[in-house]
Amino acid sequence: MGFYKDESLNELAGDRNVAQFVSFEPSGGGLTQRFCRIAGYPSNHQFAAPEEALSALLNESAAHSVNIRSFLPNDPRSKEFLYGLTHLNDIIGNLRRLATSGLFLIVNETIDVTDGGVSGVVQGGVIEFAPDDTPRCVEKPGTASLPFASGMRLLETVYGFRPDLYPVEEERIEFSIHPRAQGWMRTHTLVWERERGVAGTASAKNSWPNRFSKHIGDKAFGLLMADDLGLPVPRTVVIGRRVAPFSFGRETGSTEVWVRTAPSVPQPGRFSTVKGWVDPFALLTREDPNGESISSVLCQAAIPAEFSGAAIRGGNGSFIIEGTKGEGDRFMLGLELPQELPGDVIEKVESTFNELTSACGPVRFEWVYDGSRVWVVQLHRGATETITGVLVPGDAERWERIEAALPLEEIRSAVEQLEDGSGLIIVGDIGLTSHIADVVRKAGRPARLERAVAA
Repeated sequence: MGFYKDESLNELAGDRNVAQFVSFEPSGGGLTQRFCRIAGYPSNHQFAAPEEALSALLNESAAHSVNIRSFLPNDPRSKEFLYGLTHLNDIIGNLRRLATSGLFLIVNETIDVTDGGVSGVVQGGVIEFAPDDTPRCVEKPGTASLPFASGMRLLETVYGFRPDLYPVEEERIEFSIHPRAQGWMRTHTLVWERERGVAGTASAKNSWPNRFSKHIGDKAFGLLMADDLGLPVPRTVVIGRRVAPFSFGRETGSTEVWVRTAPSVPQPGRFSTVKGWVDPFALLTREDPNGESISSVLCQAAIPAEFSGAAIRGGNGSFIIEGTKGEGDRFMLGLELPQELPGDVIEKVESTFNELTSACGPVRFEWVYDGSRVWVVQLHRGATETITGVLVPGDAERWERIEAALPLEEIRSAVEQLEDGSGLIIVGDIGLTSHIADVVRKAGRPARLERAVAA
C-alpha cells in the first residue's frame, strides 16, 4: 500500500488549521481532484474542474500565490517543488506536465514567513521557534528554546493571542504563527506536520541572544523572561519594528516614564535612554536610520528609586552588586562611582539574583530598589570572569592605557581599535557593573584596572 502525502495532510486538517490546499492524482493524461481545504468551502469540496479549484485557492490565498509539491505514493521523498506561482495558466500547465510523469500533486497557498511571526516545533514539553524561517529553523543555530508553558506565555504576550498549540506525549508538531489569520480555518496558527510515536524527552536551552530576542530586542526579551518568573518588572510597552506594540509588567506607582532603545544584541550604553516621553519613531530615525541595530523602543514606567545599580556574576563565582543612591543612569554610564549600599538592599538584590540564575543560568541585570522591593529593569544572559582589579583575565604582548574619566564612546572606540595582542589598562575608578566595564568585557581583550595616582 502506497504512502500518500495528501492523505496525511487531509487527516491533519481534520482537527488542525493547515495552509489551504487542493491535491490531484494523474488520471488518463489529466488531473483528478483528491482532497482540498479552502476557506469558505466545505471540507474536501469537489470542484467541477481543476481550474475552478485552483482559481478558488488563488482568490482565498492572502498572497494570491501557490506552491506545487509533487510525489510518488511509494516514495516518501518529495519530487519537484515549485514556489510562488501566481497565474492560473502557469499553475495548470505545470500540473499537467508533472502528471504525465505519474506524479501526485499538492497545491497549497504560499505563506509569508517574513510577516513578523515565527515558525518552529513543539516536542517533549519544549517549544522552539525563530522568525523569518520555516519549521526547519530548529536545525539551525540561534533558535529560541523554552519550556512549553513559558514559551506559550511569551508568544501570547508578544502577539496578543494564544497560539493553537498543545504538547502531546510522543508527538512532534511543526508549526508557524502569523500576526494575520491564515489557512483554511482562518486562525493565527498553522500546523505543517504531525509526527506520532516520537520517543524520548527534550530539554529547553533557554538562552539568548537568539533569533527571536534579536527580532523583538534583547532588552524586551530579557524583561519578558524576568516577568514570566513573577519578578517585579515595571510596566513596559514595546514598540517594535517587526511586531505590533505589546505590553507587560506591573504598575510602579509613578506617572513618569523612561524611554529605552532595545538593540537586537546588547550594546552597552551605545544608544539612548531618556527620562520622559520622546517620539520613538524620531528616536529610531536619529539613532538607527538604516534599521540595522535597534529592534524596538521600550516605554517603561519609572520607579521611585531609593537605590539603583547592577549585578553580575564574578570570576570567582561570587555576586558583584553595585549601585548608587537614587536613579542609576549616571552610574551605569560611568559618570558616578558606586556607593556603599545598605545591607538590606544587598540582601534583596542577591535574593533576586538567585532566582534569576536558578531559572536562566548566569545572568547580569540592572535593578532599582523603591524602598520595599527590587525591580528588574534590564536582564541579560552571561557570566564574567571579573575580579577585583581585573575586568578580563589574561596576558598581553603590550598594554594600552586609557583614562577611566573619558566619555563612554571614546572608551568604546579605543577598545575597538586595539591591535591583536594588545591588552587594556584602565586608569582610574569605575564600577565593575557599569557600561564601561561591559564594553571592555564584550571586546574580550585582557583588561586590568589601575588606580590613578593623586597629584
